[in-house]
Amino acid sequence: GDRLFISLLERLTRVNTAPIETIIDVEEDEVFNHPWLIAISAGDWRLTEGHAARLRKFFDRGGFLVVDDFHGESEWNQFMAGIEQVYPDARVEDLESDHPIFHTVYDLSKRLQVPGYQIVERGSMWERNNGINPYWRVISDEKGRVQIGAFLNQDLGDAWEFSNDPAYPEQFASMAYRMGVNYVVYSMTH
Repeated sequence: GDRLFISLLERLTRVNTAPIETIIDVEEDEVFNHPWLIAISAGDWRLTEGHAARLRKFFDRGGFLVVDDFHGESEWNQFMAGIEQVYPDARVEDLESDHPIFHTVYDLSKRLQVPGYQIVERGSMWERNNGINPYWRVISDEKGRVQIGAFLNQDLGDAWEFSNDPAYPEQFASMAYRMGVNYVVYSMTH
């Protein structure tokens, strides 16, 4: 999924990308060479004090993080426990349709919930009982600069990964690519 998204991002924008995904250890200085990171299943993360300090430094230097493929209130709470280690007074906002992030490259005033591959096979749109509604949330610094974009109750990574699979609906794959492009370009220009 990462490779497909990277190739599409490079084809559709002027963003200079690496040819393949790069796995980053937040404890290594290499993290500061990458302005945009994605974390999958952030509802399972457990940050050490060192991780939190490094992420804060990454964000304070202008870094941007997208979190994807986490579902339900308990996974949101686990994610936020980590964020509160980074920024105890983190400001979370549910994005309205007029937010610039939805209009940077593609007009995404009307969005679709992007389900995971196995969810589509089951015929539903959500992975957890209390993860029915999709959320597009951001966490911003005190000046209003978005530092983290969160796709709660969605799975853009699966949509990228299975976009060439005839069993995965095109409408979800297209939405995931458009959403990813908008978030990357927004983070690089705002």
